[in-house]
Parts: sequence; structure tokens; C-alpha cells
Amino acid sequence: MKKQAKNLNLPYFLCFLYFVTLLSIKTRKGMNRKDFIKKGILGSMIFATSTSGLAALANNIDEIQELKPIFNPENIGFNHLPTTNSKIMANVVLHKSESRGTADHGWLKAKHTFSFANYYNPERMHFGVLRVLNDDFIAGGMGFSRHPHDNMEIITIPLEGEIEHKDSMGNQAVIAHGQVQVMSAGTGIQHSEYNFLKDKPLKLLQIWIFPNKKNVVPRYDQITLNLADRKNKLQQILSPNSDDEGVWIHQNAWFHLADFDKGTATEYKFKAKGNGLYVFNLKGDLKINDQIINSRDGLGIWDTDKISIKAESDTEFLLMEVPMTI
Repeated sequence: MKKQAKNLNLPYFLCFLYFVTLLSIKTRKGMNRKDFIKKGILGSMIFATSTSGLAALANNIDEIQELKPIFNPENIGFNHLPTTNSKIMANVVLHKSESRGTADHGWLKAKHTFSFANYYNPERMHFGVLRVLNDDFIAGGMGFSRHPHDNMEIITIPLEGEIEHKDSMGNQAVIAHGQVQVMSAGTGIQHSEYNFLKDKPLKLLQIWIFPNKKNVVPRYDQITLNLADRKNKLQQILSPNSDDEGVWIHQNAWFHLADFDKGTATEYKFKAKGNGLYVFNLKGDLKINDQIINSRDGLGIWDTDKISIKAESDTEFLLMEVPMTI
């Protein structure tokens, strides 16, 4: 009687070979985002438990596979756990600045609030439809070469310096501090992003939002904001409506930026039932209800219709109201 050949798991084996190959290649300057995502999927060891990593590579895009929410009545729509010692309410998550994922490629230094590239944390996958919140530092003249996206709403907010953008739709622009850029990747778009200045660093936030419509016609937009409109008040910079203030996206989301002097206080009322709010504190100390958050901390809140905000010092912050179910 012949012995049956041992059944090798080919997808796992192929992923392992790819991983070994990546280890043998030095990180080069200007590595594009697709390469980072590929390396991150493998480097996070996802391939050891799932074939989703291989599927993401086969897609020929740089978006990690869409994430399914945890089907728990208390946690539906996001893959992380509430903060048990919160002074606010049961439905809150606090992400301290130092708990974020880090990447240092010399020319690129990044902090990842949610799992991205080489940073993988199953409890930090997304907050509702907010998939990526990257806090990037890019050296002069460096950046990401041409790479693809699809079915993602991508928002870029320069904090310091200028970023040069070119895409497959023919758009070419420079986006500076005080402006905001948005792309609806839809059926597919390719673009490059570089620090426009050769002698100064670029600091920016890049945010990815899952859309509520798939395979839309790709679009690009950027606007210049009046910085005075956020002084001691909330300045809307994004909404679902093309005729509203700021840029618009294919999602029931609203973003606000603010620059508060110490002691300034206000209240934020949610725009849509079922949405959550993610607060990213850019600098200073901020009190959300009874919780103090410091520079670069993030705080997510849901199952409420309003919050109180008070600046404990001069502070700048970003509010992101997003649906909690994907």
C-alpha cells in the first residue's frame, strides 16, 4: 500500500518564501507604500494564522483587506477594547501617544495609531470606519513613489512643510500647512507623495476612511483653510456634503480642527446617531469630559450624543466623527 504524499499548505509556503526574500533586501530610500504594506503583512506574521496576507498581495493594491468587526454587542464596529479605568463612560478607548506603533526608515519616521505596515496589534485595527491614522515625519526631498489605492477615502493634513502630489488623473499640486487634501480612490488611482522642500522636513497626518460607496469614480480635491476660523472654536474641515464647509468624502463623517487658548471650553454635539468620535490631540493638554489627554494621545468615544471639551493648556486638536459600523 502506497503512502500518501504529505499535503503541503502552498499559500503558507509561498508567503514564507516571500518573507525570506524581503529579509534579504535592504530598505531603500523612497520605498513606496505598497512595499511597506507587503512587508508589514508578512512581518506581522499574519501569514502564520491566515491566508489573508496572500490575498492582499494578490490584489495589486496597498490597502490591507477590509476588516470585519468583532460581533460583540458591546464592541461592534471596532477591534479594540474599552479603557477599563476611564472616568468618562464605559464606551471609551484611550490610546496614549507612546502606545502607538513606530517605524523609523531614516527618511521616514512614522507613528501609527492603528495597525499599519510592520505594526500589527489585533486590538488596534480601526475605530469604526477610521482605518488609518498615521503621524509622519518625512525628510527633505524624500517620499513615496507612484503607488496604487482603491476603495478608500484618503485625507492628508500637512502640519508643517509642503507635500507634492501627482496622480494618474493628471493632478499635480503642492499642499502646505493650512490646507487639506482628499482623494476618493474608488475604482483605482495611482499617485506619488514627496516632501516638496529639499532642506526642510515635512510633518503630516494621513488618514484613511472606509467609504460607504464602493467603486466610485476616483476624485481629488484640496482646499485652503482660514486658520483664524479655528481660534478658540471648532473649524469644520470635512463632511459628507459637497456644499458644506471643508472637503467632502463618501462617508457619513465630519472632521474639525481647533486651536484653543488655555481655559477655552466648548461642547461638541454628534452630527449623526450611531457615530463615534475620535479625538487626536496635536499638542498641549485637553480635557474631554473628565479625562485629560496629552500631546499626541487619542481618545475614542461612542454611544453618546455629545462631549465637553476644555483646554487645560494652549492646545491644538483634531475631532473625527465617524460611523462605528463598517
